[in-house]
Amino acid sequence: MINWPQIRHFLLVITFGSVLSVLGKSILYPTTAAQRTVTPASFVFPPEVPLPGWQPLESRALTKDVAKHPKLLSGMVYKYSRNKLTLDIEMRYTVETSGNVMGFISNYTPIPSSAIQLSSRIDRYEKKVGYYMLFVYQKRAYLTSCINPRGGSTVTLPQFKHNRYTYDIQPDRLLYWLFGQQNIRDMRCLWFHSSIPLNNISPNNAYSSLENAWFSWYKWWYPRFPKP
Repeated sequence: MINWPQIRHFLLVITFGSVLSVLGKSILYPTTAAQRTVTPASFVFPPEVPLPGWQPLESRALTKDVAKHPKLLSGMVYKYSRNKLTLDIEMRYTVETSGNVMGFISNYTPIPSSAIQLSSRIDRYEKKVGYYMLFVYQKRAYLTSCINPRGGSTVTLPQFKHNRYTYDIQPDRLLYWLFGQQNIRDMRCLWFHSSIPLNNISPNNAYSSLENAWFSWYKWWYPRFPKP
């Protein structure tokens, strides 16, 4: 017969011993402990991603962006069409980031900061998804957001930090950190940046199409977030 109290006691002893070992190492070798980080694994975007209601056209890797930015591990552009309407989706996998979408736009696109100021953009929240941002620039409507490894999507640095402290620092992840398998805070992001041309469509109608695509996209990608 299994003696569960003894097994629980044994596991607690192991866990406590591991904590003491790490704490001892931190005291004896503080510099090494402070600098210990786990390099995220590489990730390759799939050439095709299903998007209900949209016909895929083509995809291509963002190799130039990856070469220029060391914190950007991979990127891909996906194109879709529906009823003569075209949809462009740019995906970038970033690591050691602040999760600040406005910073992503400044670093990776020619869009000026004036187009994404509070007076120029629309910030929205969807309960089952998270935060996302809408704006218009040079006759294109945009929807952009950061898919987090845990917690809902975010747009700003405070939102991203809230997810990290709320969902990352948990007992089940502490052991992985203690044994050097994961970072205590997961500072990665799948940046989603989509747009539709405003040729024969109003901004509000374009926003509606972007939102529908975004909700489906998020539902597909969240459980497939790259492993650490």
